[in-house]
Amino acid sequence: MTALTADASDRRYYRIEPPGGDAFVVALHAAPFAPGSLPFVNVAELLVAMGLPVPRVQDEAADLGILAIDDLGDITLQAHVDSAPSPAHQPLYDRAVDHIVTMQQRGAALADVRFLPYGLAFDVEKLMWEMDFFLQHFLQGFRSLEMTPASRTSLRSQLLAIVEELAAEPRVLCHRDYHSRNLMVTQGTLAIIDFQDARMGPDTYDLASLLRDSYVEMPEAMFDRLIAYYRRAAGIAGDAADFRARFDLMALQRNLKALGTFGYQAVARANPAYARYVPRTLDYVRRGLSTHRRFGDLHDLLADSLPELV
Repeated sequence: MTALTADASDRRYYRIEPPGGDAFVVALHAAPFAPGSLPFVNVAELLVAMGLPVPRVQDEAADLGILAIDDLGDITLQAHVDSAPSPAHQPLYDRAVDHIVTMQQRGAALADVRFLPYGLAFDVEKLMWEMDFFLQHFLQGFRSLEMTPASRTSLRSQLLAIVEELAAEPRVLCHRDYHSRNLMVTQGTLAIIDFQDARMGPDTYDLASLLRDSYVEMPEAMFDRLIAYYRRAAGIAGDAADFRARFDLMALQRNLKALGTFGYQAVARANPAYARYVPRTLDYVRRGLSTHRRFGDLHDLLADSLPELV
């Protein structure tokens, strides 16, 4: 039995290698659960119906809080990018974009209330909760910023305008955390993990998570190619600049939310491992705010406390 890294989760994972049998992974939850009630099991069934490669649920011991799933190995897309030259992982990113398109298109065809994601959405309340998480755990917690009521109100007003625009977009099925740590390179394919929080949201959500990923540095030429590749595969018509503007808006919200997560891990959970990804994420935010004049006021408000944005 080997302990595995659990990422930013309250679950613990172990690889079990039985004599004479195939290895599998157990996910140990913080408490018992009702049989068949886990979102992971529910969403896995949906993704399997789409033909997407996800770990199969082998068994569960609900009274012990244990789920047994397929072992997909140790090579994440992040690890592959870190160890291989760019040409080697470009096909994997194409596959990752293909998976997004499948989730969106097959997700629309298979919509059914018995699957949990169709009852959840990135609405104003959820997206704004994530922005408040950023204010609390990154600005106030990680950066120790003393915010006056007036400055907090001004920031929330700017963030709310972004959130309202995103929440008004047509919704598709979203993985919700679709980045290089949740994509596994295994048996010649790219498998998807950590999908239990899937919900409905903008078509740019998973793409922004993948292409503005805090964990890897993507060359801009590859970024531009994958944006175009997604638009062709998904049949996105209209002006490319309009799509890029929608993408940048989503990426900005997503990266601010990621900073909140990193701050929470570092301060509230005393886990400094994610602090190393703050500079790259702040650079994404800087580029997003600087590219579009509409974000000028938000840029000025944040730059007062975050010199990396200047």
